[in-house]
Amino acid sequence: MTSPQDFEEGHRPDYPPRTPPPPKKPVEPPRPENQADAETALIVQPRLRARISNRRAANWTYEAAKWSAPKAGGNTVDKLRSWGYRIGEEHTAGELAARLVTAALEDGGSRISLHLADQDNKALILVLSHQPGHAPLDDTLLAELAALGVVSCGVDTDQEDGGRRRWVLIDV
Repeated sequence: MTSPQDFEEGHRPDYPPRTPPPPKKPVEPPRPENQADAETALIVQPRLRARISNRRAANWTYEAAKWSAPKAGGNTVDKLRSWGYRIGEEHTAGELAARLVTAALEDGGSRISLHLADQDNKALILVLSHQPGHAPLDDTLLAELAALGVVSCGVDTDQEDGGRRRWVLIDV
């Protein structure tokens, strides 16, 4: 044992206390106790996908610009006519495609894609916004589409990469 006379005047060997060095690895959360806890800790839902198969189909990609909506309407009508449908000026296919693209523009993405398919004298118009974070859903959109005489219409979202999908099914 050392006596206080062994140290210099006013100096104590343990003052100030030494601090431990910082940890070398980042702190990680505790691991689950068993495999059942690990499986229930993360619930993964299946990824939503749109699939058009076994029928004629066409698609276009547009940049997010105000001229995209009328161009989409024109491309939709032209393609339906090339498939043999008699689309007159009073038909709403072009107006519906333009309205869907206009709604997708509000999501704020850099590109929009329009997909068109037909079967049994019906046409599907599907518009993808390709923007994972989207604007709030406009509640009046589906009512407007239904008022234009569609067979069916809807909106859904894909949080990973597809953004919001808007679609209508019409008689042609």
